[in-house]
Amino acid sequence: MFSKILIANRGEIACRVIKTARRMGIKTVAVYSDADRNAMHVAMADEAYHIGPASARESYLVADKIIDVARKSGAQAVHPGYGFLSENAGFAEACAKAGIVFIGPPPAAIRAMGSKSEAKKIMEKAKVPLVPGYHGDDQSEALLVKEAARIGYPVLIKAAAGGGGKGMRVVESEVKFVEQLAGAKREAKGAFSDDHMLIEKYLTRPRHIEIQVFADTKGNCVYLFERDCSIQRRHQKVVEEAPAPGMPLERRKAMGEAAVAAAKAIGYVGAGTVEFIANQDGTFYFMEMNTRLQVEHPVTEMITGQDLVEWQLKVASGEPLPLLQDDLAINGHAIEVRLYAEDPVRNFLPSIGPLRHLRLPEENAHVRVDTGVLQGVEVSMNYDPMIAKIIVWDIDRLSAIRRLAGAMSDTQVVGVSTNTALLAAIAAHPAFAAGELDTGFIERHKAEVIVRPGAPSDQVLALAALAQLSRFGARSCELQKQSLDPWSPWGIASGWRVNGTSQDTLGFKSGDNDIKVGVTYRRDGTYELALPNGAIVASGELSEDGGLRATVNGVRQSANVVRLVANDGSEDLVIMAPGINQRLKALDPRNVSAVEEAPHGTLQAPMPGKVIDVKVKDGEKVRRGQPVVVLEAMKMEHTISAPSDGTIKKVKFAAGELVDEGVELVEFEPAA
Repeated sequence: MFSKILIANRGEIACRVIKTARRMGIKTVAVYSDADRNAMHVAMADEAYHIGPASARESYLVADKIIDVARKSGAQAVHPGYGFLSENAGFAEACAKAGIVFIGPPPAAIRAMGSKSEAKKIMEKAKVPLVPGYHGDDQSEALLVKEAARIGYPVLIKAAAGGGGKGMRVVESEVKFVEQLAGAKREAKGAFSDDHMLIEKYLTRPRHIEIQVFADTKGNCVYLFERDCSIQRRHQKVVEEAPAPGMPLERRKAMGEAAVAAAKAIGYVGAGTVEFIANQDGTFYFMEMNTRLQVEHPVTEMITGQDLVEWQLKVASGEPLPLLQDDLAINGHAIEVRLYAEDPVRNFLPSIGPLRHLRLPEENAHVRVDTGVLQGVEVSMNYDPMIAKIIVWDIDRLSAIRRLAGAMSDTQVVGVSTNTALLAAIAAHPAFAAGELDTGFIERHKAEVIVRPGAPSDQVLALAALAQLSRFGARSCELQKQSLDPWSPWGIASGWRVNGTSQDTLGFKSGDNDIKVGVTYRRDGTYELALPNGAIVASGELSEDGGLRATVNGVRQSANVVRLVANDGSEDLVIMAPGINQRLKALDPRNVSAVEEAPHGTLQAPMPGKVIDVKVKDGEKVRRGQPVVVLEAMKMEHTISAPSDGTIKKVKFAAGELVDEGVELVEFEPAA
């Protein structure tokens, strides 16, 4: 067994590998970019080496830098995690040449599966079922158009070297094929330096089911059952579970044996995942093989009781598989959700910024949290926007769903937009409980699972008011202590009066609506709050860390309140409690501000990014929905379209330029 390994990755997967290595008594070496100097994986590792700028192309993707650190540190092996260099055959070969073990499959196996088109040919020979499509080398636009017509619309354009939804487009008709092909090629070129495409028949209500396989150097190969990864957004997984709901034993065996056949066909070694697309009738087709550990591997670990990273380390050091097929069994049900820094309401637009407040569920026998971030760190545009993976386990699926609902109510993130509400809504959706899963789940149920925050309830307003009143009271006490006569009752500014009662008004804004909360200071130290739906009696105490202990109409409750103060002095409050996560702007009721509207005639960048294509020129007339500028951020393309018919008066950025969030990309004049 190795005594020291290097982890050629970052974030939660680097932390995940470090945990197992530490338990096994193996020293770990981390690498980090400028953006990750204070990252969790850097602090957790025994050693850490700086390898370059924030851009992955200048740090984590530079094989020579990784190998140089491995030599300097004396690491005997490199664990690539997933993403970055994990499926790079050249990197695996460079490790071997340097006398360093690559904790993954042989380079030949990576190459065989690295090209989706070549993989299809190999699977066809191994008699693994294939979805109808074109996987050839001729990449001329004319031929691809012809093949798409032969296959029949809708079709799926996929990057042959791709993964994670990058370089992938669903095309409904021939009219949009050429435009979508160009976008997929461009995205694939940027992500994988390879714009080779394949075309497949797009199944309308498919399930995405994958099989975890593991092989050693002794000729053993097993499958550790399946995972259902059907709930996706933008072709990227959001919810994964094991075992797959409604999976008959015969089909599990058939899919498992097909996956093992696929692995054996390429001489596979180590952890791998064979992904299938399955029809609702149970038929299934090979989609691709990921020659690495998957993001969703924890659900397999939870139902089998096995540590797959430990298996990887043992197999890479020459040991046989810890268990064979007949030794493996399924115990209970596990579900994983990916907590992303993104805004589902804005078409899952990535969100960047500091994590001002982060509270993740407490881990126990039923709940596991894999993360690589801490409160206060910056979510960067340079890397994937995943904050954490929240994994739950219980004896059956419905019990696991209840665990998931509880875990999501315990999840609090402030500073960036997240998909927390989406994940909670999915967990509570009856179609999810019924196991009615396919890759169109979110789109089909978006009215129920992607919901804009509504008007704040009286409970939210009461908690916000109590937080403000508690803070004002604490500030008053502090000022009194600093006065010349700190014991004078006249120095108190808490609203207390010698005779009668005192009243005040607090102002908040939610969306476009201004809300006033009347406050009456009562003699017993409580408040009577005049709320939209009636008056209540309440009291509360706010701690320095934002914890609020409140009593509302005699009911005790706890919440967290995070203050966000902008550069202009304006202040927002984020109120968080079980089932509550709402942001309000705190107003001075004597000067209720008007709603600020975006200036007319502009098209602004919705996030920081890089302009990769400008589709218009000065003076050009455009129609509503016509693509204007294409941005790249967090490894994904985002097309900015014309909001209405009009004229492009001036293009302000060229392809290749970096832009900040909110900057004007083009000057746009709407049609009269």
